[in-house]
Amino acid sequence: MIELSSLPVPTAVFAASFALVIANLTGIVASALGVADYWPPGERTWQFYTHWTISHLLNVVLAVLAYLDWNSLGLPRVPSFAAGAVLFLGGFAAAFAAGHDLGVEETKGLSGELRTGGWYRYSRNPQYVGYIAATVGFALLTNSVLVAIVCTVFLCWWLALPFAEEPWLREQYGEEYERYAERVPRFVGRQTVRVLANSRNGVNG
Repeated sequence: MIELSSLPVPTAVFAASFALVIANLTGIVASALGVADYWPPGERTWQFYTHWTISHLLNVVLAVLAYLDWNSLGLPRVPSFAAGAVLFLGGFAAAFAAGHDLGVEETKGLSGELRTGGWYRYSRNPQYVGYIAATVGFALLTNSVLVAIVCTVFLCWWLALPFAEEPWLREQYGEEYERYAERVPRFVGRQTVRVLANSRNGVNG
């Protein structure tokens, strides 16, 4: 069995980041399939602390991995850096703004109010749309083979989260959520474009 301490530092950091992202993804997918109650926790249970501990550790380890494996992917540096910076900063800005609309407790996966205004008029998961853009941007920005691999799994994480949350949301909010889900897409869609166009033209709804 290979010990982590015997691996080259970038490989060891990659192994740690990959293990962390897979751990949370496994819990999220298990919740989406209905075989576990990992996410969303609803309350400050062991699932809550496990999910957020893994998430924060992953952010730190991924930043270290980006430093160690910077520019190993071989993409043209100027265009990849520019595109990555726009997606990363823009995606995080959108996710932060959407999180402000949702509220701190709800963003953490805790029970709260159903929010349908602000960014949530355009998407049921605007934070995840923003984080998807930011994740792609981070991979382009770092131009790293190892970061790109972890970010690919991270994308699966963002895509799977709504499927884990929706049964819980239906249980929490019932018909109110059902009506909301009927008119607003899970990520983005034609309704998003229509509402954006109406907002620009000063039309409500």
